[in-house]
Amino acid sequence: MKWAAVAAVLLVAAVADGADLAHRQQAVNRLLYRIYSPIPSKFGELKTLSSSFEPRAHTSHCNDGGNAVNHLMDEYEAGRLLKQHNWFSLFNTRQREEALMLVDVLLNCKDFETFVGNAAFFRENMNEGEFVYALYVAVTHSDVMQDVVLPPLYEVTPHMFTNSEVLDKAYAAKMTQTPGDFKMSFTGSKKNKEQRVAYFGEDIGMNSHHVHWHMDFPFWWHGDEIDRKGELFFWAHHQLTVRFDAERLSNYLPPVDELYWDRPIKEGFAPHTNYKYGGEFPTRPDNKNFEDVDGVARIRDMKEMESRIRDAIAHGYVDKVDGSHIDIDNDHGIDVVGAAIESSTSSVNPAYYGALHNQAHRVLGAQADPHGKFNMPPGVMEHFETATRDPSFFRLHKYMDNIFKEHKDKLPPYSAADLKYDNVEVTGVDVDELSTFFENFQFDLGNALDTTDNVNDVAVHAIIPRLNHKPFGYNIHYKADHAETVTVRVYLTPKYDNNGVRLPLEQNRWNSILLDTFWVNVEAGEHTYHRDAAQSNVAIPDRPAFEELMKKADEAVAGGSELSEDYGQSCGHPQRLLLPKGNEKGLECWFAVFVTSGDDATHDDLHSNDHGGNHGYCGIHGGKYPDKRPMGFPFDRRIPNPATLLEQPNFHSHTVRVYHKEE
Repeated sequence: MKWAAVAAVLLVAAVADGADLAHRQQAVNRLLYRIYSPIPSKFGELKTLSSSFEPRAHTSHCNDGGNAVNHLMDEYEAGRLLKQHNWFSLFNTRQREEALMLVDVLLNCKDFETFVGNAAFFRENMNEGEFVYALYVAVTHSDVMQDVVLPPLYEVTPHMFTNSEVLDKAYAAKMTQTPGDFKMSFTGSKKNKEQRVAYFGEDIGMNSHHVHWHMDFPFWWHGDEIDRKGELFFWAHHQLTVRFDAERLSNYLPPVDELYWDRPIKEGFAPHTNYKYGGEFPTRPDNKNFEDVDGVARIRDMKEMESRIRDAIAHGYVDKVDGSHIDIDNDHGIDVVGAAIESSTSSVNPAYYGALHNQAHRVLGAQADPHGKFNMPPGVMEHFETATRDPSFFRLHKYMDNIFKEHKDKLPPYSAADLKYDNVEVTGVDVDELSTFFENFQFDLGNALDTTDNVNDVAVHAIIPRLNHKPFGYNIHYKADHAETVTVRVYLTPKYDNNGVRLPLEQNRWNSILLDTFWVNVEAGEHTYHRDAAQSNVAIPDRPAFEELMKKADEAVAGGSELSEDYGQSCGHPQRLLLPKGNEKGLECWFAVFVTSGDDATHDDLHSNDHGGNHGYCGIHGGKYPDKRPMGFPFDRRIPNPATLLEQPNFHSHTVRVYHKEE
């Protein structure tokens, strides 16, 4: 069947300006179904398209005239692409180049027909890991695929989120054609105190947030400038770090210590996880001394990168490639520092400042086999999907967070005039009970299993305990002189350290967890505004299951009906992890509400449009970050005199407790 005929079958219900959402959603679902096996015959049109579509014949439908297609086809026809059934890591330079070749191809497609044709062809002819990464990034950023909901990664590549014991049981179930639900436990044992917080680092929703954040804001991105990208890198990872410390306090552990290049890596890690192809994820023992990693970096290189960045912070400026300077002792400086530390393509001088973050991930991931003696595959730190499973992830990011704090602490404190807002006085805040619990969550393992047309699929699922919280809300009581749009920021901050010592505001401000930032119209006089935690703009609800996405899209296509999915972006902290776990006695925290002028908004409609509901950590896709103020305001700078903030009428804080209940 020729391409035109296949397109006609695929697009029976297509609208004039391209395929409707149902067809686009169905195509993405089917491209990601059983990714390690050929497209099944039951997807007849897509399967035929994968062999009949000729990428070079459709370059007129590409924005770049086919340059990306021709480049990738040259590599494919010369046999230079990574073969299927091999592991893939974004931090591997050549493998990343190949995946980005396909990203370039897909993002240059003018229409859905060309997009799905190229995707179908390369799905069958490229490495599976490279294809999945490229398709996820392309769907995230392509106008052609707008509003398509990406299936949860933990159901597309389950082996990256599931321990090998559970997958072994799933394979046995497939072989015996016996459906099964298999309970998955976290790695480690009670002998390892880090096991107490494994539920956070190994949470599949949090893992998904981390990988999707790096898809929304790729360090390699060369397209249109992403607003405040370096600052977003700081802020998203800062919040992960302070959340981890809050979990540790909830479990009677001290805050995580930062990583030191000249000291042993105190905590080892045994992932208990296998690659789909390529062997086991390497295990690192306790107290492993850092070693140079052949072909990646020497430890002295890491120290030199750090030294140059700290020198820039101390001097108050960074050096550009041409020798000129950029002042960083200002609100914009964090954006420059963040880009340099990552390092992203926004870095002003990557040759000089290096890529501290990216190289550190690679160096940590390779410590089990730094010289390639055993030909081991990459460690968990070399994949965004798996990195947070390793306690060293949080040690690494505490180390970088302290560098960011060094920069922020150089800036002058906010004055009373910077903080005051005359129109609104917050007279009180009532907060519902804050309590957490563990629940069992089930997800599909089918995509991890090999399949063929003549072997029936078997329902196999993993069941894993995960943290959730009781629904809660809060009432903000206020007096306003006149009606106006205002900005509201809500923070939760643990009140005591692990020894029960109350932390002063100046020390504790850096531990503040952003619960929400929103815009609302206040009325003149005394009023109360209710906000539900489910409305939080830093968090997102559970992604719909892959099976549910497929069923809805297939039904819409078969019935010629519209498909309406409103899940927003995949990037975002899981809604159920909005609160730290707390404990039986109740983790004491400050609940702070800070109201400022609505002029802080960069968009006029933020009081009525949540722009996807996840902009706190993930910004607004393709637009400016909604809050003009620095991320973390007003706690991002030193507060030498607490009264400067605490006595402002537009600021209110009081003590709350976060309880954990087993039942």
